[in-house]
Amino acid sequence: MKLASEAFVTRIGRALIAILSAMLLLTGNARAQTHIAPRLVAESTTPKPGGTTTLALTMTPEKTWHGYWVNGGDAGFGLTVDWNLPDGVTVAPFRYPVPDALILFGMMNHVYEHPYALLAELKVDSAVAPGSDLTLSGVANWLACTDKVCVPEKAVISARLKAGDGAISGETRARFDGWRALLPQPLDRQGRWERRGDKVRFAVPLPASVAIDTPHLFVETQEVIDYAAPQSVSRNGDRIIVEARAKGASEGPVAALLKTGDGRGLSLTLTPGAVPAAGEPIAGARRIDMGLFWTALGGAILGGLILNLMPCVFPILSLKALSLARSGGDARTARVEALAYTAGAILTALLLGGALLALRAAGEQVGWAFQLQHPVSVLALLILALAITLNLLGFFELPSFGGGQALADRGGAAGGFWTGALAAFVATPCSGPLLGAALGATLVLPAWAALPIFGGLGLGLALPFLAIGFVPALRGRLPKPGPWMDKFRRWMALPMGLTTLALVWLLWRQLGSGEQLIWPAVAVAMALVALTQYGAIQRGDRRSWLLIASGLLFVTSLGATVSEVAQAERTMAGTGSTFSPDALANARATGKPVFVYFTADWCLSCKANEAGAIDREAVQRAFDKAGVVTLVGDWTNGDPVITRTLAEHGRNSVPLYLWYAPGTAKPEILPQILTPGMLTDLAEP
Repeated sequence: MKLASEAFVTRIGRALIAILSAMLLLTGNARAQTHIAPRLVAESTTPKPGGTTTLALTMTPEKTWHGYWVNGGDAGFGLTVDWNLPDGVTVAPFRYPVPDALILFGMMNHVYEHPYALLAELKVDSAVAPGSDLTLSGVANWLACTDKVCVPEKAVISARLKAGDGAISGETRARFDGWRALLPQPLDRQGRWERRGDKVRFAVPLPASVAIDTPHLFVETQEVIDYAAPQSVSRNGDRIIVEARAKGASEGPVAALLKTGDGRGLSLTLTPGAVPAAGEPIAGARRIDMGLFWTALGGAILGGLILNLMPCVFPILSLKALSLARSGGDARTARVEALAYTAGAILTALLLGGALLALRAAGEQVGWAFQLQHPVSVLALLILALAITLNLLGFFELPSFGGGQALADRGGAAGGFWTGALAAFVATPCSGPLLGAALGATLVLPAWAALPIFGGLGLGLALPFLAIGFVPALRGRLPKPGPWMDKFRRWMALPMGLTTLALVWLLWRQLGSGEQLIWPAVAVAMALVALTQYGAIQRGDRRSWLLIASGLLFVTSLGATVSEVAQAERTMAGTGSTFSPDALANARATGKPVFVYFTADWCLSCKANEAGAIDREAVQRAFDKAGVVTLVGDWTNGDPVITRTLAEHGRNSVPLYLWYAPGTAKPEILPQILTPGMLTDLAEP
């Protein structure tokens, strides 16, 4: 009875929207302007006979207006086109990007409140003569709404095409790749769904290793689910379980889209069948394990405290504390410096953590000290560590660090802040106990919960100096200033020098070959000359030309290093294990067999084939013996280059396995279920 009344209310809502829309059309002027501007564009304006090209219907809503997904929800509807096509041309149905959920007046709407593009494949028959006019047009109908009114709109759309060579400009390809990246990716297997009382339950196959954020299931099939009812989402092993209120009496397969994050989604078909029990909740307003959060925060603070004993931090903290004692400042000055030092350390840790989270959100697989993964960053940190070492040894004095007019000695809020920032920055090469587990927790926490953990690291790093600033008894226990401080300062050059050597070793490991080390070595040598000559000038030497010359050589060598590293990365992209068209061409040019497989983290079939066949020791041994070059295309985040490659081989989803035998023009497309024997037979003909 309750469901019947709710269905009646929904029908009334739809009727009211239709009446309001009709009244607006009757009372308004007959203008051609629409609230959502459509534009039809083709990826190639000269499609090749026998080939295909992609059409994009871009939709640009006015401010406060929105358009609808293929299933608009309780009160909307998608777009339809009545095509007028030339002979020999067919257009497939439009594919929609991942929508957003919008509730208005208790009704669920599946909408786009921003510019979006619908994509469709246009096919030209091979019998069409080159040069034929293939201009196409159609009448598009859609619904445009605000939170107050809805307007059915229509417009004539058209695109001028001519049969040709199928050429695509680089700018056009990039624009279409951006639109393709927003389409949902098809799952490699079907899900299950069932009705149970007044509930409908869905099981979506998704490996447990794939994290999803604020999930929502958009059901395309009508009369299955109450769109506006809350969805309960949980994980049971390799399945996402979605439970919601049932509606209607639809049976048979259900088409749906699981939104997995901001603008990302997976499309699939669900067939009737048993659905496992609900598991660990992962519903909308993402819950976090507060026990994990507090444990990670405590571990980060303690780990930051321990970092003060590491060779890259201890010299800075020690000299800053002793400079405070030597300055003889009052309690207020000590507190101001301590707070400024703490602010510098925390802010720097937050900035590094924020950059880390941003890179992860962009799909980069990075961790703490991510900047050390790039040789140029390591070189910069190496030169900084070298400069601090030379300064501690007394080769030169800088306003930013050291004695005389040094920032640390000058004190005050500015001196404390920048010294704290420096301590937090140079701490990244050092690994402290507890940091691995504490910072590892940021992988599974949302950004708002992960950032305080990075801040806790900065707080722990600053705790000793904070205690010295606020506890007079601790300041009183500091040794009295004297000549011994200069000796202590030079002794502190030892741990910083060891840090410098560790960074030299890391740079050597990253660059490897002797040729790639030439320019970095020149940069370090010129930095050494420039810094020591700068110190000589401070002591009265007038040979400023040597400082200028070494500085120019330093800048030149640093630029050359950046260029060489970029070239090396491009070369690695062409010969390494990551798929790209250039990498494939380079691999085939070697004359060796090439095995290319396209996978995704959310693809259960892919992972099963990798564990059961590709990664088997016998297979890898056979591949090594035959010299097989393996390239991996990761489609987890919808790489448009891989999307095009899949389409070229007649696929729109993964897995796809290609075997290029030496001397063959086209690959052998392997079955979607692999066996070790199949792969070893290919490698050992």
